Amino acid sequence: MNKKKSTFLIVAIIVICFFIYVFRGNFNKGDYSQTYYDLGTVSEITLYNIKESEANDILKKCGDILLSIDNTMGKTREYSEVSKINENAGKEYVKVSDETFYVIKNALHFSDISDGVFDITVGPIVDLWGIGTDNARVPISKEIEEKLPLVNYKDISLDEKNKSVKLEKENMEIDLGGIAKGYAADKIYEYLKEENVESAIINLGGNVFTLGEKTKNTPFKVGIQDPTNERGNSIGSINVSDQSVVTSGIYERYIKKDGVIYHHMIDPSTGYPFDNNLSSVTIVSSSSLIGDGLSTTAFGLGVEKGLKLIESIDDTEAIFITKDKKVYTTSNLKDKINLTDNSFKLAN
Repeated sequence: MNKKKSTFLIVAIIVICFFIYVFRGNFNKGDYSQTYYDLGTVSEITLYNIKESEANDILKKCGDILLSIDNTMGKTREYSEVSKINENAGKEYVKVSDETFYVIKNALHFSDISDGVFDITVGPIVDLWGIGTDNARVPISKEIEEKLPLVNYKDISLDEKNKSVKLEKENMEIDLGGIAKGYAADKIYEYLKEENVESAIINLGGNVFTLGEKTKNTPFKVGIQDPTNERGNSIGSINVSDQSVVTSGIYERYIKKDGVIYHHMIDPSTGYPFDNNLSSVTIVSSSSLIGDGLSTTAFGLGVEKGLKLIESIDDTEAIFITKDKKVYTTSNLKDKINLTDNSFKLAN
């Protein structure tokens, strides 16, 4: 064999080996999911087109992140930072982690822009109702009246320098349930990006965050929950990539008494569930924490004020669904929502 043929053969073998390596790597890739039970909800994270060994390690770490946030911010966790803040209400400042301080500070921002419609001090009232627990009930008006003076976000004091938090009145409580899931989704999204995951969907009990595209040049299609039906039934969908989609609705957790449905979103000014014509609000944004806070805020504000607020915030869109099946969207979403249930109609 002459030198020219020998060189050609070597190059050919290298090229063949390269393609075998590449294709073998691709063939070994697949989609992998994991279910978690933290932050008071059932969550699922799915990684697409990834090696199994990598997926297993990454999904385990995602579970660690969720558990850590639950242990730090969970109101029912005995040794959480939130529990310590509540235990020391009316007494002293409690030093907390940067994470908890950040979430509480953001919660107060949502309170400010909504004039208290969003309020994490509603904890004592939430406890009275117990919606979503085995102790769910409709409290009597006197019970609510007794607890209402404890609800006021302005009675939360922050010490920025020492990252400390104090509740000014005894028996006050904060509850980060309306925002902690959003923070967790953001943290997991950031972690997956650091691990160079190219495609994933994070679903923390209705807080959905998409990473990348489902497949090349094909965005994720996220369903808009039908608020008159069980979770998993949609009225349509929107296409998203690297965006968070968060929905708050009356279908999520509720109790029924004497033919009246009482949902879990409590109006801090009355101590009763928000009473308006809304069934749900969906927020589309680049941050799940923002989506979490704004979905509850916009729901409490109602269609008119809620739309006005969301339109004023950059890179944030909303879908409002009323009890009479009318669908209102912010201006940039009007041509992007695909309604598939003819009983729901676009109203603006």
